[in-house]
Amino acid sequence: MLSSPSRRVFLTAAVSLTITSFFASIARAEDAVSGKVTLAGWSKPISEITNLLVEPDKGFFKAQGIELVYLPGTGGGDAIRNMLSGQADVAFTDPGSFFMALDKGEKLRAIYDIYPQNVFNVVSLKSANITRPEDLKGKRIGVYSLSSGTRQNLLVMLHQAGLNESDVEIVVTGVLNFAPLLQGQVDATAATDTGLLVGRRRGLGDVNVMQVRDHINVSSDLFVVREETYQQKQALLRAFLKAYRDSAAWMIAQPEEAATLAGKRAIDGTDRDINLEVIRLRNDSAMAPAGSDGAKRALGAFDLVLLQKAADAYRHLGLIQHSIDVSSVVDTSLLPES
Repeated sequence: MLSSPSRRVFLTAAVSLTITSFFASIARAEDAVSGKVTLAGWSKPISEITNLLVEPDKGFFKAQGIELVYLPGTGGGDAIRNMLSGQADVAFTDPGSFFMALDKGEKLRAIYDIYPQNVFNVVSLKSANITRPEDLKGKRIGVYSLSSGTRQNLLVMLHQAGLNESDVEIVVTGVLNFAPLLQGQVDATAATDTGLLVGRRRGLGDVNVMQVRDHINVSSDLFVVREETYQQKQALLRAFLKAYRDSAAWMIAQPEEAATLAGKRAIDGTDRDINLEVIRLRNDSAMAPAGSDGAKRALGAFDLVLLQKAADAYRHLGLIQHSIDVSSVVDTSLLPES
C-alpha cells in the first residue's frame, strides 16, 4: 500500500494529467472548424476547375470541415456581384473585376492567388494579319462577356499599345466560341489558353495568337472576400484555403486521375484527352514563375509588384478612377503554411 506522501504525489500527478488532457481537448475543439463556404465562380462547372468539382470523390474540403458549394457564373464580374449580393462567401474572380469593385468603394480583400500566370490571349486568323496589339485599332474583337477576364485583359493589352476601348469594337461572343471569328463576324477574339486549345481541337486551324503575359504577366484569377467576411470568418477561410491548396496540389500531382474524373464531373469533360491537356495547362498557370533569386513561390502566394503594376495600368486606362494600393487590399495571413 502506498504511503500517505506517495499517495498525495500520485493523486496530484493524476489530477494534473486530467487537467492537461481537458485543456488539450478544448484547444483541439477550438482549432476544429466546420461550416459551409459558397464559392462564386466565373464559369460553369468546366474541366479546368476539376480540383473543385471532384469534392464528392476526393473530399479535400470535407477533410477540413468545409461543406463546399459552387455557384456558377458568367465572368469574374459576375462572381463579384454574386458575392456582394450575399449569395456567396468567396469570389473566384480576375484582378480587373477586383479592381473595379474596389474603385466603386466596395470593401474587399484578396486572400489567394489562384493562377499567378496569365492565361489570356487574343486570337485572329492569319488572313487578318494582326500580329501586334497596335494592329487591333479599329477592329471588332470578341469577348466571353462584358464582365469576363477576357475583356479586362484585352483592355490591358490595348493599354500597353497606347490604345483605349474606344479604339476598338467589343462584341460579346460567349465562352469558348470561335465561330464568330471563323465566320468573319469579328476580326479577333479574346480568349484563354484552354479556350484556344479546345478551339484548335475543334478545327480552328492556323491562327495568330498574342499572349497578354508577353506584355504583363499579371495573375489571371484570385480568391476575393468581403472585408466583413474576412474579419468574421478567418478560421473558416483559412480551412477553405488549406482545402483548396490541397486540391490544387492533387491535380498537379495526379493529372491523369483528374482527367478521368473530369469526365464524370465537368459539363465539357466528354473527351478525356482534351481534359488532360486542359488540366495540364491549368496546372501550369497555378504555379508561379521563379523569382529573380530563383526561388519559387508557394501555391497561392502573391506577387504584389506585378499586381500593383496591373492596378496602375487600369488607372491609366481610365477603367478605374482611383489609385489602388494593392498591399492594403491583399492579405496573406490566411495562406496555409508551406
